[in-house]
Parts: sequence; structure tokens; C-alpha cells
Amino acid sequence: MSNTEFYKIKRLPPYVFEQVNRLKAAARANGADIVDLGMGNPDLPTNKFIVDKLVETVQRPDTHGYSSSRGIPGLRRAQAAYYARRFNVKLNPDTQVVATLGSKEGFANMAQAITSPGDVVLCPNPSYPIHAFGFLMVGGVIRSIPVTPGPEFFHALERAVVHSIPKPIAMILCYPSNPTAEVVELDFYKDVVAFARKHEIYVLSDLAYSEIYFDGVPPPSILEVPGAMDVCVEFTSMSKTFSMAGWRMGFAVGNERLIAALARVKSYLDYGAFTPIQVAAAAALNDPDADKHIDEVRQTYQRRRDVMVESFGRAGWEIPAPRASMFAWAPLPEKFRSLGSLEFSKLLIEKADVAVAPGIGFGEHGDGFVRLALVENEQRIRQAARNLRRFFDSADETMHNVIPITARG
Repeated sequence: MSNTEFYKIKRLPPYVFEQVNRLKAAARANGADIVDLGMGNPDLPTNKFIVDKLVETVQRPDTHGYSSSRGIPGLRRAQAAYYARRFNVKLNPDTQVVATLGSKEGFANMAQAITSPGDVVLCPNPSYPIHAFGFLMVGGVIRSIPVTPGPEFFHALERAVVHSIPKPIAMILCYPSNPTAEVVELDFYKDVVAFARKHEIYVLSDLAYSEIYFDGVPPPSILEVPGAMDVCVEFTSMSKTFSMAGWRMGFAVGNERLIAALARVKSYLDYGAFTPIQVAAAAALNDPDADKHIDEVRQTYQRRRDVMVESFGRAGWEIPAPRASMFAWAPLPEKFRSLGSLEFSKLLIEKADVAVAPGIGFGEHGDGFVRLALVENEQRIRQAARNLRRFFDSADETMHNVIPITARG
């Protein structure tokens, strides 16, 4: 048999996070206490009443069979009710809501559903990897657009429509952004919807961080814009809002044609999440105290954000304070800028016992940055700051020692 790489695997670049993960695992195996700010894996426990609902439901034998790939009706109704409460957006739970195995699976299967080989998709750079690679794996072509809203964003859209052959079929948005924590106002979405309707381009919006916002300004949904339903589907997740990352529970909502296409693909690929998980997720969404629980989660991340900005700043690394998401997007300190984000991330593990996510892993335009996840408690974040301070104080000697690494990279 041929030893050539499989077609879809060839379309994927080396997974740069794996290099950092290997170093992190090796350091821990050697006894290092790594403060892990790399993966956005929530450390907060799922609320007890959600766990109790899962336990109660799993005891019923009638919940052990195949579930529904679209999501059980009660869960779809609960998600529609959430959109009505939070965004004043009316959704038909039968035709405009599909439950997904987290937003990541939803994006990947939407790419399967709507992409022909050679189709052009507009994707922010940097962005969460599945946004681009879901489409690359099914033969799509990615054209980069800026993350930052403003005139250049729309100039890039105009250029893409004029110069892309064939014309783009879809654009991807993610606000609050993973990885950059960028946020937008509803006026930005109004301009996006007008552009998408004019040029007949679908909009796929990732709103996974809708509830992790700071300083009292809740992010809007693109579906709040009149006419958005004509062209938009939005993906949300319970992973961060309810600290349910491992439960793999998310949603796609919006345009009926796109939702039907996603549901059709999913019907061939899975039977949906285990029914007790869906029942517990519906209970979480319907909980009259949900807002109070979510606010506690939000305040925890805000305290961590404030501690990181303050303590890292005193250590010599200025961290821009994110307005939303569970991440800070930090430029490399001046002294280390020439290394690039991957080598700098490796250096932090080796010299400071701190793990971060290299910006290059989110696209070439992320290379001057690293992503810091707010997934360690305040004491551990201060410990990371002390480690960084010691490392930065000895950086002249360290930089001399690291020259061979940069020569290789």
C-alpha cells in the first residue's frame, strides 16, 4: 500500500500546540509544578443541581437507548427560551435549533453540510482552529479576514468578494473572540448582515463566550439584527457558561435552510448526546436561578483577569485586560519578540514553569502573541507571576542560551 499521506491529513498543518503539550508533560514527569494557562479547560465544577439531574435521569432505563441527533424536544425548547430571554430573539425549536456535541462539532459538521471542494470561506486570522480547519478538511479554501472590527474589516470583505473565484459562500465570526477576546457592538453586526444579504453569503457566528463578559456589558447576538435569519447561524456552548466542557453540549440556531442541512448530516453521523446529559442541560437552561449561577462564574473569571493583569504587570509583562471571554491575548514582551510565539511558549515552560498557548497556533497573524487562559485560581496566577518575574530578571543570560533554538526555528 502507498505510504503517501491521506488527503485530509495533508491539508492540516502540524498541530503546534502538541509541541507545547509534549514539553509540559515532560516537565511534569520530572516533577515540575506547571501553572497551566494554555488550554481553555474550565476548572470550575458543574453546578451540583445539574449533576443531580443527570444522576436522577441516568437511573431511568428508558433514557439509555439511542437519543435524537437534533436534540430532544425539551432541550431545543429550552435553548429557544434562552434566546428569547437573553437576546429577545424568537426561534422555532423544531426548525431553527439543533443541539450539537459542543460548538466545535457543530462547526465541523456545518462545514461538511455546506462546502463543495474549492468553495471559499472567509475566516478571521487569528481564530479558533476548527473555524478554518473544519472547512479545509472538506476541501474548502480559506481566505483570511481581520479579527478587529472597523473599516479594514469591511475593506477585506469587499476585496474578498471582488477577487475570490468562486465567490465566498460563507464568513465566520467569533465575538467575544477566541483567542483575541475582541468584542463588538450590535452596529457591527448590522453592517455584516447587510453585506452578507447583499452578496448572498452565509454568516456562521461563534458565540461560545456570550456569558463570560466583564464590566457589565453583555455581548449581543447577530440574530438580534433584523433580517439576520435570512443568512445567519449562530453556535453557542454550555462548556464555559455552565462549566460543562466535558459534557459536550452546544447548539446551532438560526437560518432554517442551514439548520436543516446540519441536522441532515448529523443524522448520518451521530445519535446526539446521551439523553441524561440533554435532560440535565435543559434543566440548567430552564433553572430560575441560572442567571445567579452564571454571574458567580463571571465574577470568578473577572477576579482572575484582574489578578493576572495586576500581578503580571508588576512582573514586567503588560497584559491588556480582556472585556470578555476566559482568555487574555498578550503581546510577547519586547525582549522576546524575535523568538516568535512558539519558542517563547516553550521557554516559559522550561524556565518559568508556566504554560501558555502560542499565538501561531491560531493563525500566522497571531505569532506576536500568546493566549492566556483564566483557568487557574488567583493564588496560582500570582505564583505564575512570581515565576515570570524570576525568569525575566535572568532573561539576559537566558536569551544568550536560547540563540541556538531560534537558529533552528
